[in-house]
Amino acid sequence: MRELLEWQKKLQPDILEIMGKRYRILQYLRLMQPVGRRTLAVSLDLSERVLRTEVTFLKNQGLIMIHPSGMTLSDEGEALLEGMEPAMKIAFGLEDLEKQVAEVLNVEKVIVVSGDSDEYSWVKKELGRACVQQMKKQIAPGDIIAVAGGTTLAAVADMVSPSEKWKDAVFVPARGGLGEKVEIQSNTISSTMATKARAAYRLLHVPDQLSNETRTSLSLEPGIKELLALIRKAKIVIHGIGEAEIMADRRETSDGAVQQIKEKAAVGEAFGYYFDREGHIVHKERTIGLQLNDLNEAQTVITVAGGSSKAEAISAYMKYRPSNLLITDEGAAKAILNR
Repeated sequence: MRELLEWQKKLQPDILEIMGKRYRILQYLRLMQPVGRRTLAVSLDLSERVLRTEVTFLKNQGLIMIHPSGMTLSDEGEALLEGMEPAMKIAFGLEDLEKQVAEVLNVEKVIVVSGDSDEYSWVKKELGRACVQQMKKQIAPGDIIAVAGGTTLAAVADMVSPSEKWKDAVFVPARGGLGEKVEIQSNTISSTMATKARAAYRLLHVPDQLSNETRTSLSLEPGIKELLALIRKAKIVIHGIGEAEIMADRRETSDGAVQQIKEKAAVGEAFGYYFDREGHIVHKERTIGLQLNDLNEAQTVITVAGGSSKAEAISAYMKYRPSNLLITDEGAAKAILNR
């Protein structure tokens, strides 16, 4: 396959360019359907004239359908898209990126999706789709899945659909609620995933940031104690990585802690821990829920984070504790390698 693609690049490079354009159109439709032509043109940086030509071709091939509400993929288009994925990963150079990033970050496995979520919001949905695919490969009946919060994890929840793979699974939040929008809190995301998967879930009804006394007291409450024990038994842990100063703002962190984060040049955050460029912990929030030292080798830890702006944060976290699987995008992967 790789050799054939190399021949095509040399003899007819325009074929791969056209394939790539049509592949991205189908890819976007799968994630965002139904979609109007103008929205599609803007989202993919294509002129409406060029898009009109491509849409006509794809419709005539039976790959898309056009409705008053917008364009959607046909079953044939869905099947073609899935079949093309391995070849397009090679053609776009994503397979090579995956190997290089895995080596640089010392991560067991890396999956790179095309695009940069800093530039195109739909790329987060592609990150979510890739994460759900991997979850289905890893999960066994009765497994507990701990899910952190954030906009990227909310995109993962959007991509979950019913499947026998989720049989008897239990979704739990990795932590309590932050001082942020309820739709991107761990409780909301884990319950959304469970509802879409038709699985069970438990919620952690406590704030994430507490004083030492309050945290100790709550942790001894029978209901909270039992739920925290369940969270620590999670077979699969899914989390994101944030940029340090942005996360400090989202958490409504105290002025003193923010000053410390800035002075010690923290660049990334995960599980309430803030890391500098070398992967050293420079600050830790008082949180209730899953802690980094709770993670163990029996668990599968999946990190989902994309966007070129997060390259430094991803690198910093992986220096501290490489995950079993990193799912990222092309923008972040290239920025990590360029560093």
